[in-house]
Amino acid sequence: MLTVNDWAEGLTTVEQSPKTMATDRKFTRFSRTDRPLQIREVPEGGMCLSAFLVISRKGRSNEVLMGRLRPDAPWDHIGAQDSARAEANSKGWMLPSSHLILGEGPGEAARRIAQEQLGLRDPPVHGPLAFSEVYGSSNHWDLEFIFTGELDTLPVHDAWKELRFVDLNRTRKEDFARSHEDILAHIGRWKPA
Repeated sequence: MLTVNDWAEGLTTVEQSPKTMATDRKFTRFSRTDRPLQIREVPEGGMCLSAFLVISRKGRSNEVLMGRLRPDAPWDHIGAQDSARAEANSKGWMLPSSHLILGEGPGEAARRIAQEQLGLRDPPVHGPLAFSEVYGSSNHWDLEFIFTGELDTLPVHDAWKELRFVDLNRTRKEDFARSHEDILAHIGRWKPA
């Protein structure tokens, strides 16, 4: 039987004779210091941490709450989109979503998105499901936190030109903005035709 003293003696022994590390891997453990197994640089293409709300019409998982954003709404504040991006993304269907604010957890982000983009104080969502993708020639990295739920009534919010339950069975890839079809595909809600 191993006692606390045996464990403490073993720990001292390990600390006195550290093994030499030989890996050339760079793990996604970012820090400002030069400690082993972490890096100081952000990936060349950048890195985004985002939260998405996938809210279906109650009892109809193929109908998901999406909107066409109003580009003159404060999307820089509520959705991390500058005015040019807001204008470009106003033509397709988008999920309620945002990058995380520095220091904000995914659950906090989901509640903030529900409040600021849908006017919901107590969002009917659970999760998150987490997904990661790396894409582009400069290796942009996305870490996506997806929250799912149901509503029986359609919320109304002035951040959107149009907000409705979109039938995913009748929606084409080109109908989406910001590649939000990828988010729906991650959780098995959308398949390209």
